[in-house]
Amino acid sequence: MGLQRTKITALVITYNEIGYIENCLKSIEFADEIIVVDSYSTDGTYEYLTAQNNVRVIQHPFKNYTAQKSFTLEQASNDWVIFVDADEVVTSELQQEIVATVNGSKNHVAYWFRRKFMFQKRRLRFSGWQTDKNYRLFRKSKVKFSDKRIVHETLEVNGTSGILKSKLTHYCYRDFANYKHKMLLYGRMKAKEAFQKQRRFSVALLLIKPSYRFLYNYIVRFGILDGIKGIKVCYLNALGDWERYLELRRLEQEQEAPSLNPVSQRSN
Repeated sequence: MGLQRTKITALVITYNEIGYIENCLKSIEFADEIIVVDSYSTDGTYEYLTAQNNVRVIQHPFKNYTAQKSFTLEQASNDWVIFVDADEVVTSELQQEIVATVNGSKNHVAYWFRRKFMFQKRRLRFSGWQTDKNYRLFRKSKVKFSDKRIVHETLEVNGTSGILKSKLTHYCYRDFANYKHKMLLYGRMKAKEAFQKQRRFSVALLLIKPSYRFLYNYIVRFGILDGIKGIKVCYLNALGDWERYLELRRLEQEQEAPSLNPVSQRSN
């Protein structure tokens, strides 16, 4: 009798992902269970998902990335989980490495994935992304998403971590409008994090941080070698920082504003 194969659950969260979710799902068909949590897509994503016989679909309102991914993780039936974004594709080499890893000696409880970034259909080699890595494969029983962050979520891991050799393909840039929307959303969420930690807005940070982010990624991180792609990506990443501080100022002003309906006190 052969050894029993360790089962894997693949998890994805979605919102308006038509054009990307199709390839993502195909790349995780090797998993024993596929669960997608959709935050009420309006572009046909939900309808497409419900038509897939091998996918369990749940609709759940989106509060922030950490809350949504924590909810999604709770739905997994298996201990070993691979968590991918809807615009990511697991290559055949990575699929094989994942299966071999969870069925091997299991020295670690979580694994980082390095990612290959795609600007539409062309490779983005620099612009600050060349050393990017994220937790994507882990044991459900040994991790939890940190509640200290609501965007660019991270795991708290009870055990040791490893890094897989094969890279995950990430189609990070669809078009200018989509990437801009994403960076502005990230910026506003980062502002909420900062506000909750009682960090204060300053004009100096508003002016310095976005400029520094652009120059660092474009010059120091070799975005210049990505050509026009590098200019666009570095600019939009810096725009996210700009939005972060504008939103932080707005949150402070909202807190400091007098009540719209003050209680009047009259002398009798």
